This record gives sequence, C-alpha cells and structure tokens, in this order.
Amino acid sequence: MTQQESAPVQEPVGELPLLTTAQLPDGARFPVRALRTANGADATPAPAVLILPAMGTPARYYRAFARQLHAEGLTALTVDLRGQGESTPLVTDPGAGDHGYRTIVEQDLVAVIEAVRAELGPEPALYLLGHSLGGQLGLVYAALRIGPGVDGVALVAAGSVWFRAYGPLRGPLLLLFEVFAAATSTLLGRWPGVRLGFGGNQSKGVMRDWARQGRTGRYSAKGSAHDYESALRTLDLPVLAVTVDHDNLAPAPALDHLLDKTPEARVTRRHYSTQEAGGRLDHFAWTRAGGALAKTVAAWAAPGGK
Repeated sequence: MTQQESAPVQEPVGELPLLTTAQLPDGARFPVRALRTANGADATPAPAVLILPAMGTPARYYRAFARQLHAEGLTALTVDLRGQGESTPLVTDPGAGDHGYRTIVEQDLVAVIEAVRAELGPEPALYLLGHSLGGQLGLVYAALRIGPGVDGVALVAAGSVWFRAYGPLRGPLLLLFEVFAAATSTLLGRWPGVRLGFGGNQSKGVMRDWARQGRTGRYSAKGSAHDYESALRTLDLPVLAVTVDHDNLAPAPALDHLLDKTPEARVTRRHYSTQEAGGRLDHFAWTRAGGALAKTVAAWAAPGGK
C-alpha cells in the first residue's frame, strides 16, 4: 500500500507536503516531501533539487533550507536515508537488519529517484544536493548510472573521510576513531551514535563501509558487483562543490580528495563564508543560514548556469 492509499493523517506542524513514498521489496519505506514550483511563463519546468542528508541527520533538519531553495524558484525535495527520520524501519527497530553503502546507493536511491520521476515527470532537470555522507553517496549514485539519471550533483559541506586528508595532527586521531567505530559496530551489532554523540544510530554495515573508506581512501561496498572508484572516474556531470566556514568535519582538503576521484566532472567550486551567510556557520549550522547559498544553487541549476 502506498502512502497515498493510506488513511489521511495530520502532518506535523511545519512539515513539508508529502509528494510520494518509495517502497522497496524488503519493506523499507521512504517518504519524499516537496515544495513544488509551477512552470514558468514559457512552460519550462523548474529544476528540482533532492536533498540527501548527512549521516544520522533527519530530513526534517533541512526544511528551512528547502524553503529557501523553493523561494529561489526551485522544486525542493527531502528524503531520509535508510533507518533514519521518517524512513522505516529505523535502525533501532526489531528486525531492521543490516545495511551498508550498497543498499543505500544501489537500491534505496534508485527507488526514491524512480518515485520522484513518476511524480514530477521526465522533463524537470533533477539535481542531487548532498550534505556530508549524503554528498558522497549521491556522487557515487550519479557515477554508477544504475538507475534513473540525474543532471548534476551539488556537494555542501561534503568530503572524503580518508584520514590522510585531515593532516598530520587530526588524521591519526580520525583513523583511530574510524577503527573504533568499525570495531564497536561489529561488537554491538550496530553503532549507538545517539549515545556516543556522533552520526546517530547506524547499522553495522554503514559504519564499516564508512570506516573502510576512511582507512583506505577508496569508496567500495561489501557485496557490490560495481567498482565505485572506476565509476567516479567516468562521471562527466556538472558538480557544484561548496565548502563552509568553520567546518572541521569536511575541510577543503577532504573535498579535494573527493573531487580528485572525478576528473571528468565539470566542477564549480564555491566557499560559503560567514559574511555571505549573515549568520553562524559550521558543518551543520549552514542549513539555518542558507539563504545566500540557495541563490548560488539556483543560479548553478538554471539552464546555462554551469
């Protein structure tokens, strides 16, 4: 049964309207919320931007930024990553099972983008806007070409977590934490991130894939038949890459390492400063001061803007 066939429910105050719900054969469900923009006077469909969240961050966290994108003439969409926010089952639900990057990239995003295309139709340009882990996995999805295509990827406060990209002081500490996260997740069967203060509650598979990329510098997924690194090398889409002031989790060298994997991409680099934002910035706070960034994204997504 789709969400549209269910009995109507009252939406939480401030929630974005429900556009559709993607449901997978394993029973996982992903509500997609959207602020749609009508066609312009020339009947050109407005570009659509699907926001992919950071690790452990619910899609509702991006509501304010979605409204700012919509105010700039874009159709703004949000969706949770598997096991988070409104998606079901949650990581902590009985019988939720395990999943990693392969499931998110090769199953979940395929189903979500298929559902979005079914609602919006084939005409609007569709861009992924990924924050942190959402940016990394969105870039891999676009490179693999295993599902409905997208027209480009925007990376905001996103970068590789390869420890060597974080310098001689922070890098070894990051490596130790990545080893700890993988070992703890294996021992406990999942990552208790809410209790430990990092990344939210996550499946064992996600944390092990995350830690493996941090140790080796290479994107891969247990059980996948695809070579993520080779796919990234052939990505030839437009990419908007934005670093953010006071972002210690995705500094410029981490973004550099990620972009070095996509030599064929048509990259536009931007830095989002506190002065431009008119408010406090860091790895997460940009979502609350994103008005100027929304203008940048809208200009980039406009026809001829890349």
